[in-house]
Amino acid sequence: MPKSAKLLTVVVADDEAPAVEELAFLLGADARIGTVLRAASGAQALHAIETSDVDAVFLDIHMPALSGLDIARALARKERPPAVVFVTADEDHALAAFDLAALDYLLKPVRRERLTESVRRISDALAAGGTDSAEAGDEVTVVQGATTRMIRREDIRYVQAQGDYARLHTAETSYLVRIPLAELEAQWADAGFLRIHRSYLVARSQITQVRLSAGRASIRIGAEELPVSRRHLPTVRSTLASGRVRPTA
Repeated sequence: MPKSAKLLTVVVADDEAPAVEELAFLLGADARIGTVLRAASGAQALHAIETSDVDAVFLDIHMPALSGLDIARALARKERPPAVVFVTADEDHALAAFDLAALDYLLKPVRRERLTESVRRISDALAAGGTDSAEAGDEVTVVQGATTRMIRREDIRYVQAQGDYARLHTAETSYLVRIPLAELEAQWADAGFLRIHRSYLVARSQITQVRLSAGRASIRIGAEELPVSRRHLPTVRSTLASGRVRPTA
């Protein structure tokens, strides 16, 4: 790390003291970290953030009174919020973390190499000019077992409903996340995603062909052909009216 680089000030918030001390110890061993502030509750975490120049906050999600998600919502209203990293024992809140523009999502027990990667993301975000949610919202946090991946939304071709879950399809693979398709539809409407069927949400930029035949409609994305329901056909037609993708018989 260059000598001129600013050492990071971070807050570790968890209602379990051993968890605070373990994470603080690991962070303290990182040469990029200058100060580690400890908080045993959400209220203490907010106080530390308000009274210190904090670069990042490591939040346990399941804290009484003020949860990690509550704190992140409060920080989102700040003009220059610190980077938010969630630390939790389960993956159930990964999509909520994405919605709150969290920079990272760590599963307990936290591995040293994974924490090192998280600190790198914080340093890179600060070097790029801050941790505003506009850029963070372009990535989706996907938790697979003990692995957390950040998937670029622009790489997602379409989303398929699977009960209360959604499967995100990219050109190479797919990822299952715990969020209803209707919720993703609302979140991603301004990002160019179009509902074509009760089971499918597609990236408009990925549509290569539309077929209209015998009262049935479908779209093609790469090698995949997906059905368009009668209910959603008018919306699809209006999108096609822009002339970007023309229907074929």
